[in-house]
Amino acid sequence: MTSEGSGHDAVVVEGGARAPRAARAVAFAGFVLYAAAAPHSIAGAWMGLALVVAAWLVRLLATREPGVRATPFDLPLWLLYAWTVLSAFLSAEPRISIAKLASVGTFLVFYLTQSMLTRRMATAAALVLVASGVAGTLWSLGEIARGRGVVVAEMKTGSPMRQLADLSVGDAIWRVNEGRVSSVEEIDEAIRRTPTGERVLLSVVARGEHVEWPGFVVTDELKGRASPSGLAGGGPTRRFRASGWTRHYETYAEVLQMVAQLALGLALAGLLRRRRGAAAWLPFAAFLLLGAGIALTAMRTTLAAFAVGALVVAWGATARGRARVFVVAAVAFALAFGAVVVWRTRAGGALTLSDPSASLRVQVARVAAGRVPLHPFFGHGMDAVQRHWQEWGFPGTDMLHTHSTPLQLAFDRGLPAVLFWLWLLAVFWLAATRAERLWRDTDDSATHGLALGTTGALAGFAASSLVNYNFGDSEVTLLLWWLMGAIVVVSSER
Repeated sequence: MTSEGSGHDAVVVEGGARAPRAARAVAFAGFVLYAAAAPHSIAGAWMGLALVVAAWLVRLLATREPGVRATPFDLPLWLLYAWTVLSAFLSAEPRISIAKLASVGTFLVFYLTQSMLTRRMATAAALVLVASGVAGTLWSLGEIARGRGVVVAEMKTGSPMRQLADLSVGDAIWRVNEGRVSSVEEIDEAIRRTPTGERVLLSVVARGEHVEWPGFVVTDELKGRASPSGLAGGGPTRRFRASGWTRHYETYAEVLQMVAQLALGLALAGLLRRRRGAAAWLPFAAFLLLGAGIALTAMRTTLAAFAVGALVVAWGATARGRARVFVVAAVAFALAFGAVVVWRTRAGGALTLSDPSASLRVQVARVAAGRVPLHPFFGHGMDAVQRHWQEWGFPGTDMLHTHSTPLQLAFDRGLPAVLFWLWLLAVFWLAATRAERLWRDTDDSATHGLALGTTGALAGFAASSLVNYNFGDSEVTLLLWWLMGAIVVVSSER
């Protein structure tokens, strides 16, 4: 009887162990999918994280253990969220602000990550992140070499394109009704396929910027013309801002900046251990390519943040001069290359910050800062400005954010929210630098590189946040939460 009972217990234990092992395998697949999609697709990133959620639920049911640790992140994180909820209910437009709380709840990815991630999963995912970022950069280089769309060489008499006041000769039409075009004939055919009475949707590269315009109404008479567009084309344009496999170069540049720091951290961690060959030089080559990718986005502020992050990594990694010289030279090249791209791609005056974009940023920031004292504690409410843009004195008709995370938090959620956010970043910095010190003298270059690169990613994120609302960008904040969770994991496994 005893023998039979022992055998039954062994089967139960073995069966109970299968579920956690299966959950771990599914979680690993989810994190790899997230890492592959993170620089390019928010939908793909969420698909990967959905797998991790499913794995967490399976493990929870099998073990009754959520796997969540108590960390120094908890208090500032939950205070920031609680204050955001209060601000939403006290908003000038509660319905809009309360609906926005769903996107704020993405911080739970931090707890999911620290619960399901292991140190080896973290380093593997970091390598996939770097490889995915490099693939997107190579695609961008190829796309710029190939060109995009059709440059408008002439709008003939009677062309319906003349109805678009903002379309100018020299701009390029690269999509019609969300389908890519590469010739005037393809533009004409896309117009003919548009249902009569509906507007054509045009994607245009205008003075280097991607814009989406609702075009003219299509009529039967227009479809019957030899050339419905009435355009003469001048070939593809190469004057556009790179965005990998996305159409959002701002988000792409912000994510690429953080991924580039991970590549640099991995490279320097290998060099510190006097490793040669692929272990050190492949990550360094990836860092160079990612820096070029950021430059191709023509994002001035993100390029400067990339430089800040890289210098933080270099100075934190080693006292040896050679590695620092390599990093400084790479950063100088990226900045110089970026300056050429900005000059060639963007509107005149962009290099000296005298372009319309910079001027509009200053105007919006000035109005927002002037309104913060009116609602200093709970702010105006997230996205409440959508209903009151002109009433509150903002310039123009396009509703923009303030292009600054601290200022946007103060305007939307009040000054206490800014303090909680700064507290959270300070805790993250202390945790990341502590993890880097813990792994500095070990043989594990991958884990040390992840921790080291995270310090640079955070420094670059913080620098960029001063002049970009990157904390309001889902793709960027998902990576921030993932890195926070990863730091908790690598710190606890040492």
